[in-house]
Amino acid sequence: MRVAENLNAALHRALAEDPDLHLLGEDVLDPYGGAFKITRGLSDRFPERVLSTPISENAITGVAAGLALAGDSAIVEIMFGDFAALAFDQLVNFAAKSVSMYGSRVPMRLVVRCPVGGGRGYGPTHSQSLQKHFVGVPGLALYEVSPFHDNADVLAEMFAREEPCVLFEDKVLYTRPMYEVAEPFRLDVHTPGVARVFLDERPDCVVVAGGGVSHRVMAAMRSLLLEEEIVCTLLVPSRLYPVGIELPPGTRRVFVVEEGTAGGTWGAEVAHEIHRRHFADLDGPVTLIHSADSVIPTAPHLEAAVLVGADDVHRVIRETLRG
Repeated sequence: MRVAENLNAALHRALAEDPDLHLLGEDVLDPYGGAFKITRGLSDRFPERVLSTPISENAITGVAAGLALAGDSAIVEIMFGDFAALAFDQLVNFAAKSVSMYGSRVPMRLVVRCPVGGGRGYGPTHSQSLQKHFVGVPGLALYEVSPFHDNADVLAEMFAREEPCVLFEDKVLYTRPMYEVAEPFRLDVHTPGVARVFLDERPDCVVVAGGGVSHRVMAAMRSLLLEEEIVCTLLVPSRLYPVGIELPPGTRRVFVVEEGTAGGTWGAEVAHEIHRRHFADLDGPVTLIHSADSVIPTAPHLEAAVLVGADDVHRVIRETLRG
């Protein structure tokens, strides 16, 4: 099963289990089934609760937040995560605040799905990873799809929080198989919600990364092992924020990889938490690895030069550990 199929199955299950759940978005109805086919089959099966909307991310999110405020549950599909900026007001000034601003806690079961990331030649306004712009908002939790977490469990966890959540979904990741790890590495669950890809229990470094860049990190881990004899462990959290990373015992060096640009990032928040709790145990500060400080070009060779890749991860880890 590929990631897109797993996510589609999770949406089918969620709608089947919750008769008060609605899904809203642009072009989500069959036979189209959404721009990336994640909603395929849903409108045929649940015609009264899967609603195709006009092109207004602000309005879609506002309606969904109203449904959540009234006691129902709602999922919003933003066709391209870049346009979540148009829903920022509804998320930050209405949905997230509604959890606590009325004098007692109000459950807000709202999930906003955002396909993000480059690698498909969609250009500057359809390829961004905007996770950092939503970090730190009270009452707003952030998640990222990975090939190591069953999306049915992830959706269930988000709704159980009873607060608005944003789910970031890397577009290239949609085509990847679930739970695939290249030898000689192994996969397990390090802590609840955090997958671990590892070789042994005493690595030279730990890499923390969202699911969207996990394959690039694993490629770098393999080349570092074969070419430099550097052993890495990868931690992939399902929930980005609030941060919940527990380092393996004996960790001495930590890297955080994300596709977004530097400056006020999720990676910086991870580094802050690790420094606050583990700084005395580390051999150096957490190192952040980002894409270039640039818009994302459409031309494949220029896009590849801007986005963080396996070669960048390899180079930074090698230079930091061997420097």
